[in-house]
Amino acid sequence: MQTVPVDHPLNLTTQDVLTFGSWGLTVVVLVAAIQMGRREGGTPFYALMVLAAGVGAFAEPIYDVMMDLHFYSTEGMFTHFTAFGVAQPIWTHSGYIVLYGSAAIMIARLLARGELTRNRLFAFAGVEVIMSCIFEVYGTSQDGYAYWGPHVFRLFEYPVIAGVLEAAQVVAFAMAAAVLRKQATQTWHLLGLFAIFPGTFFLVNCGAGWPTIVALHLEDTSRTAVVIGTLLSMCLAAVIVRLAAAMIPHATLVQAAPVRPEEAEVDTKVG
Repeated sequence: MQTVPVDHPLNLTTQDVLTFGSWGLTVVVLVAAIQMGRREGGTPFYALMVLAAGVGAFAEPIYDVMMDLHFYSTEGMFTHFTAFGVAQPIWTHSGYIVLYGSAAIMIARLLARGELTRNRLFAFAGVEVIMSCIFEVYGTSQDGYAYWGPHVFRLFEYPVIAGVLEAAQVVAFAMAAAVLRKQATQTWHLLGLFAIFPGTFFLVNCGAGWPTIVALHLEDTSRTAVVIGTLLSMCLAAVIVRLAAAMIPHATLVQAAPVRPEEAEVDTKVG
């Protein structure tokens, strides 16, 4: 599909599933985030991470232009604003929370507890790719929206590069959020999460995704150019995740062995 599918009909059933399903899951994620914060002294950190992801969806039209994504906007679409000629469905905000916010708070929580390892971080990145594929394969194959450009490496209609970049962006957001939390001296400083989310979102999608984006929009582009650009973007995304893993503290928790009564007596005599 090489032209914008502006007249493609929207599947209203698909819209209902994406809307009500993702907003229902959003409630679950937000409640979980609040509970996580309560267990850590009542911090709003995790809830703010979730809300930052949801608010960040207002920047989705920029991503749509970069990655040749078009939401089918025929009659019956639930939309709240249009930018760059692309009408935005109301489930983008809940979708961001479910896909990005949920994984990010889990990574940040493990990091705060000293339980995040490189392998766990890599596992989260892999799970994020799978989550993105499941969510977006459904949306694109069931006439909810389309990546209409000359993308390669598609899973059904979904270009896998989008999921790879999404995984790297979630990792970057979680790690940057953890740094903010560590350095914040007042609770209101955590509002910086609303700037960090779009910052890491575009840092990864533009910083690692630029070979793909440029290849997609080259004049007289070719499949070879898009393949090379996509592979380069995948490599850059992998580098971002690997660098994030290198930031994980390597403190080792040592549990002291209990002292037996006879050893205590010896120590007393020596002292």
